[in-house]
Amino acid sequence: GLSGSGKSTITHAAHGGKYDITVLHDDAFIISSEDGSSIALEPAYFDKTQDYPLTCEDNKFLVTAQNCGATVDEDGNVVLVTEDIRNGNGRAVKSKLWSPNRVDKFEEPVNAIFWLMKDPTLPPVLKLKGAELASVMGATLATKRTSAERLAPGVDPNALVVEPYANPFRTYELAHDYEKFKELVAKRNVDCYILNTGDFMGKKVQPKDTLGILESIVEGTAAFKKWANFEDIEIMEWEGFVPNLNDGDYKHQLVERMKDRVKFVESRDEFKGGFDKLPADALAALKKVVAELE
Repeated sequence: GLSGSGKSTITHAAHGGKYDITVLHDDAFIISSEDGSSIALEPAYFDKTQDYPLTCEDNKFLVTAQNCGATVDEDGNVVLVTEDIRNGNGRAVKSKLWSPNRVDKFEEPVNAIFWLMKDPTLPPVLKLKGAELASVMGATLATKRTSAERLAPGVDPNALVVEPYANPFRTYELAHDYEKFKELVAKRNVDCYILNTGDFMGKKVQPKDTLGILESIVEGTAAFKKWANFEDIEIMEWEGFVPNLNDGDYKHQLVERMKDRVKFVESRDEFKGGFDKLPADALAALKKVVAELE
């Protein structure tokens, strides 16, 4: 997921102490395609400081801060201004000692992937069955812009934006990631889900919804069933967020957002000289979803 999609909130949730939780990282890690193990790419955390007021206990774990202000308190001490008052996107490197249950490597193989999106046409959770669809939905990972991003003049801040696999730093061909994620699902039988952490047709998906969904998946009580005419998409109906495909407006919006993804994949054939061109089965998986809708 991109910044603002809930990665940290979901990763560090305590779930009321119900589970024995070990954390690898809330941001960057790599998955081995050989044995499915995972390694964190950063020893520390790179957190937005906006959510941490000056007196927050967590701040004693801050090592350095960037893009933050400073002020003088009533005792004459120079202190950090953590909120985004003058500058946007204040950040801090936070020590790994902040979370008591941190490790740098998971030896056990990955068994599930969650694409975190902010797409108002998607319900809070979907399960993707086909390896091609599972991977291409990551390649067309959609979100809305957040305050962490600086936009060029004239860019619509509300437009859905695609950032493949939520990795703006990739320097190699997109097809490489597409094939690797496809392989995880096809060969390692990794489950693949989409969590919409934004709003669903105007109704905000709350952290309690997302965390409740995660708990039901982990506990094995999640009841997924075939969604409408989709061969490769299953839905767990979550109270207050049940999509109605008989609603013309909703169906139209869903078709349009899926077509956005089709257009994005098609555009990769020419963009940057075809550097990020995807295999034909990626586009076919998306077009199949559109056809099943129409």
